[in-house]
Amino acid sequence: MPESPHNHKNNNEKQQAGGSRRRGDVLENAILSAAWEELRETGYSKMTMEAVAVRAQTNKTAVYRRWPSKAKLIVASMIKYMPKPSLDAPNTGSLREDVLVLLERIIKPMQLIGAETIHGLMVDLYGDDVHANLTLSPRAEDPLSIAMMNILQSAEQRGEVELEKLPERVVTLPIDLVRLEILTTHTPLTDEAVIEIVDSIFLPLVRKPSKEG
Repeated sequence: MPESPHNHKNNNEKQQAGGSRRRGDVLENAILSAAWEELRETGYSKMTMEAVAVRAQTNKTAVYRRWPSKAKLIVASMIKYMPKPSLDAPNTGSLREDVLVLLERIIKPMQLIGAETIHGLMVDLYGDDVHANLTLSPRAEDPLSIAMMNILQSAEQRGEVELEKLPERVVTLPIDLVRLEILTTHTPLTDEAVIEIVDSIFLPLVRKPSKEG
């Protein structure tokens, strides 16, 4: 008796050693690994769900059943395979170094995935009008803004700043500038750009004026 199309489709997921069918986390991990490898080898714009399915030795339906779009699949693979930056406030003993360390934690993963992937994800997840569709948490709830406040509180204890004189927008300025640049250019910042934000824009605004002169 000939095999039904339905059974044939399901059997496409059985291409494993010993003929056993992968299920649950085993299959999902294979798909995520394949997606991450495809992204790194072919780039976001050229990679396809079909190629991910082939690399994972499953079928396209199995991929779409778990992740309905390429963007959501890539986000899931990034969460699994990219280094997870710590959002705790650094405490190096220097305001400048603390802010640089925090910003570096943000931009390093973005430098790893590159501008093409950032642009593709923003458009696919939020549409062409990214600015209208992308919203952020209030500053009081935002982990990066909280980290900046903690950094400045430590700096105040060292006598580097007077926190009560700093408006909220100044406190979060480095984070806001990094986000703005990524949002408007879809490009990860360079190390030099981060240093410029800290040295030329942020520190002159927050450091206590010298008593000399």
